[in-house]
Amino acid sequence: METPVLNPIASHPLWQHQLGLLLESTGEGIFGIDLDGHCMFINRAGAQMLGHEARDVIGSNMHELTHHSHPDGSHYADTDCPIFNAFRRGLPCRIDTEVFWRRDGSAFAVEYSSHPIMDGAQVRGAVITFVDITERRRQAEALQLAKDELGLRVQERTRELSDALVQLRELSAWLDKVREDERTRIAREVHDELGSLLVALKMDVNWIGKRLGEQQERTPDAAEAMRTRMRSKCSNMSQLIERAVDNVGRIITDLRPSILDHQGLWAALEWQAHEFVQSAELALQWHFDVPAGVELPEPAAIAVFRIFQEMLSNVGRHAKARSLDIRIGVEDMQLSISVRDDGVGAPVQAFEAATSYGVLGMRERARHFGGRIDIDSRVGEGCTFCLHLPLLGNA
Repeated sequence: METPVLNPIASHPLWQHQLGLLLESTGEGIFGIDLDGHCMFINRAGAQMLGHEARDVIGSNMHELTHHSHPDGSHYADTDCPIFNAFRRGLPCRIDTEVFWRRDGSAFAVEYSSHPIMDGAQVRGAVITFVDITERRRQAEALQLAKDELGLRVQERTRELSDALVQLRELSAWLDKVREDERTRIAREVHDELGSLLVALKMDVNWIGKRLGEQQERTPDAAEAMRTRMRSKCSNMSQLIERAVDNVGRIITDLRPSILDHQGLWAALEWQAHEFVQSAELALQWHFDVPAGVELPEPAAIAVFRIFQEMLSNVGRHAKARSLDIRIGVEDMQLSISVRDDGVGAPVQAFEAATSYGVLGMRERARHFGGRIDIDSRVGEGCTFCLHLPLLGNA
């Protein structure tokens, strides 16, 4: 916008009429002031924004009328006013961080521009244009608030992902340790039990082989007595072989119960429950209500079986329970497996700890198939683990 310059032509009635139409055609507020800050003209839009009639504003000191205070209400001296300081030096200015005050004492955020009116090289006054930017300011603040909130949510989500990554790494390390411990246990069982049985069998076989080589040198009575001893030795070897077969079967069952492959998940769960309560000497209440024909694919079935094993393992390690209530059912295409004990219980927070790797493992298995693990536990009132697994994607 060029700096206004007084021109004799502007005083012509036709030009005054044209200028008046121009002032009234804009939605911006426009007023002119002399060097003392008194209003020489103001358009209707500007007067309305200030809550005045245009005729009442003419001749008023505009700083005292509408620019007298800062946004916080403190006094705004005209010596500090950018409008006055700028045009007195013959310079324009543009400000959008202040407020104008209405007649009723309320303030509104304003963006204003001041341009000096020049008469040759001499400043005669200034033209000020202004707009109410309350809505713009509100939208900007709302946008900034949304950006801040988004930033906080991003930070929170980043922190959650970082924590989840740490938990995942710790869970992975724990699983590696559990896997290695299981390998060590199996290796020890094979060495201590199967190894000792095989060594005994080898010694018995060597003994029999040696005695058979000596049979021709014996008298008939001595040979018959030796045959009796060898039959006894063979009977003993048969017992050792049976023990070895049992141990191999038990180790295989620990790794993967054959009942899971041959009779399915439901039979495997019932077998595991009865095996557990028998070894832990617990009373069992077994409730099974799954419609015939409902089966899970192998990956989901294995996951459910391992989760069930971990539920029972948790009871065995921590609960100190006397009885166990197990409920398995299907409702609204959702499998539910509940394991409740009457043991010592624990605060729910104990199951949310980063080091509760067994619980983390169960939840990760369940989440992989779209399920979840719910835990209800109170100190002194026992604990309930419940698996919920949708069957739509698994049936």
